[in-house]
Amino acid sequence: MVWRIVAFYAICLVAIFVLQSIAVATVGPGAANPLSVLSQWISLGGVIVATWIMLRQVDRLPWREAGLDRPAASPPALVKGAAFGGLTIGLACVGLLATHMLRIDSTAPGSWWGEAGHSTIFFLPAAFFEELFIRGYVFAVLRRAAGWKFALIATSIVFGLLHAANPNPDAESILAVIVAGFFLGAILLVTRSLYAAGAAHFAWNWVMSGALHIAVSGLPSGDPDYRVVDSGPDWLTGGRWGPEGGLAAVVAMFVVLFYLYGRYQRQMEWKA
Repeated sequence: MVWRIVAFYAICLVAIFVLQSIAVATVGPGAANPLSVLSQWISLGGVIVATWIMLRQVDRLPWREAGLDRPAASPPALVKGAAFGGLTIGLACVGLLATHMLRIDSTAPGSWWGEAGHSTIFFLPAAFFEELFIRGYVFAVLRRAAGWKFALIATSIVFGLLHAANPNPDAESILAVIVAGFFLGAILLVTRSLYAAGAAHFAWNWVMSGALHIAVSGLPSGDPDYRVVDSGPDWLTGGRWGPEGGLAAVVAMFVVLFYLYGRYQRQMEWKA
């Protein structure tokens, strides 16, 4: 088990390095900026290569082993995943706005569509990269070796700890992202689709950045025309980390988690 995971991450890093070197030689040093749009797509390309090599060439397993088969990419699965992600964080933010824990301030006029488009092309590859990097091949390996519960716990903890590299982290925000790891892992288990988990991850981020113009995991968003500002206690709103780092988002995730867990348990009982 361990050697497979180590090999996967080694191949992923090498593939990203090679693709990035090509991009730098082609378009210039800006391609090496980890916060650039191109860098997000390069990272996604690298993890796709690593997944293909380890899952298909080394282990000789079908794509469905990692929730990456064709049925898993069906429109209903994608819509369901996006709804789980977007509505969960959206309802948490609406609750905070309704109770004046968040407020909307006017800013300099700009292009809403331009910011929405930038959020799309940035967070789409970023979300699917993180899902493939954490809950793709590695989740499948851990699940085969130790069961779904261990895979869910281990990947969720790692998911949270990796976000400690983002700006302005604290213990609460990291714990909140660990809960988000459980949330996304539960979507993967229930839908049997990593694409659905990726759609949930993307929709979650896009609602905050593209729609609300608020920080995402500590990363600031553009704010043409307006921005959503934290006006409540940081433990509830997430503060500079953004709403996903606060208690309101954690409570919303737990509600959906209980629903997803119950649904997955029913699926398992039906199989038995």
